Amino acid sequence: VGVKESDQMTIFRIIAAILHLGNLGIHGERDGEACSVSSEDEHLSNFCSLLGVEHSQMQHWLCHRK
Repeated sequence: VGVKESDQMTIFRIIAAILHLGNLGIHGERDGEACSVSSEDEHLSNFCSLLGVEHSQMQHWLCHRK
């Protein structure tokens, strides 16, 4: 297809992170008005390590809008 191997690995890493994000356990609270994500969720850890983002920040911003 003409895509360099380094670019392919980046694409694969992004796709794997998205798939892990889809498996993340988000628990609703207060009749759907709030949510929480377990800090021990392996899918959150994998997502963060694949994309190089901070675990605590991602856990916070998945449940808070701004």
